[in-house]
Amino acid sequence: MSKTLSLAEVVDLVQGQLDGCAEETKNILVTGINTLRDSGDHDVTFLANKRYQNDLKTTKAAAVLVAQNAKVDEHLCLIRVKDPYFAFACLQRLFHPGRIASGKRHASAVIDDSAILADNVDVAAGAIIGASSRIGEGTRIGAGCVIGEGVQIGTDCLLHPKSVIADHCLLGNEVILQSGAIIGSDGFGYAWSGTQHLKIPQVGRVILEDDVEIGANTCIDRGAIGDTVIERGVKLDNQIQIAHNVRIGAYSVMASQVGISGSTHVGSGCQFGGQAGLAGHINIGDGVKLAAKSGVMSDLEAGGIYAGAPAMPHRLWLKVSALTAKLPEIWKAQRTINKT
Repeated sequence: MSKTLSLAEVVDLVQGQLDGCAEETKNILVTGINTLRDSGDHDVTFLANKRYQNDLKTTKAAAVLVAQNAKVDEHLCLIRVKDPYFAFACLQRLFHPGRIASGKRHASAVIDDSAILADNVDVAAGAIIGASSRIGEGTRIGAGCVIGEGVQIGTDCLLHPKSVIADHCLLGNEVILQSGAIIGSDGFGYAWSGTQHLKIPQVGRVILEDDVEIGANTCIDRGAIGDTVIERGVKLDNQIQIAHNVRIGAYSVMASQVGISGSTHVGSGCQFGGQAGLAGHINIGDGVKLAAKSGVMSDLEAGGIYAGAPAMPHRLWLKVSALTAKLPEIWKAQRTINKT
């Protein structure tokens, strides 16, 4: 059933203030949120990026979410908020809520007799749930998911189709696994004998704390000894590799194809661009920002912004990059000097 709110209710929900709107506008019914270009007269839209400023001229939206200090010349009904993008996210969640679990169990699902599932856990076709696993209320298990033995899953989690949780791993509440995510694969641990790579049994777990989301085809390896831990609120994009015994601090975010080697500790609130790579056994301070394709070989201090391979402070990297482009002419000039 679609959600419908008055514009006045929308304003209250996002804790905003109307600007440039007639009094009767408050009673307009809002049925959704859309882009500036595609909005209709019953949609709310938002301006969170100046690149889309020109679209204000043609939008048909009932109202536009803008920053409190935004200068908007067009004659529009505005809702001024602290953060338009965050307000958009809140409304998007309101108009498109997730499905609520109701305890549906497909006949083709295989659930071990010793597994304990809350009454309202959904289990879709072809899912497998191993012995002694425990799954909390409101969790939804997608088609073809595999949950190993002794796994613990909290409340209101969502496992998209064909995600895998290996034996004895632990998921908190409100965890999301996108399709193809693998939690608890063996760490890449071997000892060289001189003639062969001897596999080291990986006996630790993976622990995902509350409100963690893991992207499609991302792999998180279990610890060799001890656990790999992803702390509360961490968001990992698609196709990321997290090696054994890594710890990622709360509320850190990482874009696609980041790779983190074993036993590295990442602080809280970090932001990593796509394809950043980190060596093993290093420490990354709280709040560190890494540009895409950064290569990190050693510890990084908290709060820094880094780029390049090897990673260096961002301002230094800008200077190095500018000089790199000038190297051919510098070399040519140097050869001329040497000849004289």
